[in-house]
Amino acid sequence: MKKQILAIALVLVAAGVFAQEYRLPKTSGKLMISEVNNVTIEGYDGKEIVFSSMDGAREKDKRAEGLRAISAMGLEDNTGIGLSVQDKGNTVEVYQMKKMEGPKVKIMVPKGVTVSYAHTSPYGSNVKFKNLTSEIEVSTVHNSVHLDNVTGPLAIKTVHGSIDVIFGSTINNPVSIVSVHGPVDVTIPVSTKANLAMTTSYGEMFVDPSIKIEFEDQGEWKKYGSNKVNGKLNGGGLDMKLSSTHNSIYLRKK
Repeated sequence: MKKQILAIALVLVAAGVFAQEYRLPKTSGKLMISEVNNVTIEGYDGKEIVFSSMDGAREKDKRAEGLRAISAMGLEDNTGIGLSVQDKGNTVEVYQMKKMEGPKVKIMVPKGVTVSYAHTSPYGSNVKFKNLTSEIEVSTVHNSVHLDNVTGPLAIKTVHGSIDVIFGSTINNPVSIVSVHGPVDVTIPVSTKANLAMTTSYGEMFVDPSIKIEFEDQGEWKKYGSNKVNGKLNGGGLDMKLSSTHNSIYLRKK
C-alpha cells in the first residue's frame, strides 16, 4: 500500500513539473529556433505554440533564485522556462538563456507553422522532430537530427551529426538531407515517386531490395566506383537529395 501511495505521489510531482508551460497563439508563419540545446518539436492540431519544460529531475542553481537570466544579445527569459520567445508577427524567434546547459524543452507546433532550427555551439544534444506536416529547415554543426512521421519539404544539414528520417505516408517536394561526417538513414514509402540523387565520397550506399531505382543513363561516363547515383523511383517525381561525404547512406522501405 505504501508503495502505491509513493508511486501516486511521484506521478503528481512529475505532473506538476511538466505543467510548466508558455503558450503563444499562432496558426501560421514561421517558428525560428536558435541555439536551443535540448529540444523535441512535435506537430499537433492546436492553435497555439506550446513550450513545455521537461526539466523534472534537474538540479536548479540555488544561487540564481530570485534573479532573472539574461543573454549577451540583450534577451531575457520571458517564458519562465529558460527561453526567450519573441513574436515578430509572421515570425517567432526562440533562444535559450544559458549557453551551455539550457532547459530540456518540448515544443508543440500547429500544423500551419513552418519550423526552422539552427545550432552551432558544441553544447547541443540531439534534436527531434515528430508528426510535422509543414516545411522543416535544420542547420547544425554538432547535433544529430531525428525526424519521425514527417512529410516535408525538408532541408536538413549537419556537419558532425547523423540524420535519421522516417517519412509519413506522403512526401512533399523538395527533400535535401546532407551530413558531412555522419550517416544518413532514410525510410520512405515504397511507392514514393522521386528523382533520386545520392552522393558519398568515403562511404557506401545501401538500398532496400524492394525499392527499384531506374538508373540514369550516364553513357560513356558510367564507371565502377562512382560516388554518385542519379535515378528515378517509380517513374520520377519529387526531388530527393541524400548526401554524406564521409559516411554511408541507407535508404529503407516503410
